Amino acid sequence: MEQAVNLWPLIGIGAIVVGFILRFNPVLVVITAGIITGLAAFMPLGDILEKLGEGFLKTRNLPLILLLPLAVIGLLERHGLKERAQTWIAKIKSATAGRLLIVYLFVREITAAMGLTSLGGHPQMVRPLLAPMAEGAAENRYGELPEALRYRLRAMSAATDNVGLFFGEDIFVAFGAIIFMHNFMLTSAGIETEPLHIALWGIPTAIFAFLIHAVRLHRLDKKLELELSRLNQAAQQAKGVQ
Repeated sequence: MEQAVNLWPLIGIGAIVVGFILRFNPVLVVITAGIITGLAAFMPLGDILEKLGEGFLKTRNLPLILLLPLAVIGLLERHGLKERAQTWIAKIKSATAGRLLIVYLFVREITAAMGLTSLGGHPQMVRPLLAPMAEGAAENRYGELPEALRYRLRAMSAATDNVGLFFGEDIFVAFGAIIFMHNFMLTSAGIETEPLHIALWGIPTAIFAFLIHAVRLHRLDKKLELELSRLNQAAQQAKGVQ
């Protein structure tokens, strides 16, 4: 006879959903959901509190790991990190937003392929450094940027980081997705592969991804030049009419 499955512990998921919808304290919601789940599973109250304590002890350093870099980056921004980055890139006369992002794309893919995925990222690299440098390069060449173009540069900076990371880490042999594909093909289809071979076949994809996005970044420079030239001409005509 099949043993009946107790579905009552799933009430804890509903408690989390309701608590977040009502915007209660997240810690209180999670603790309450854990207690509800344990009681629904007929666990003694002492065991429930013990499990909650073990979970707290295992993850007590996680907030420090997550929040400390953000605090450091915020402190650097407060003391002029963005302005310094824009000033530095303005000294390079040949620098454009597209060329800068192409160089970053290359570096991001290479470092991700070596497993150094944490060297870049949106909060620690794109927002405080890469996007301001792209804006500074464009301003140094074309002058003040409209808000729409400024946000476009920020979006392209974030997209460049995504492309470099996504296709670069597929080359790293110890990447989780490569191990998953190896196990999936072996268990589901009986295909024996080596993780190293899967990683090597990621190289052509990474190369084409770099070339395609580099073309997009080159076109970005052309579009910026065209649009800003039109805006400058319109501004000069308006001044002439006045």
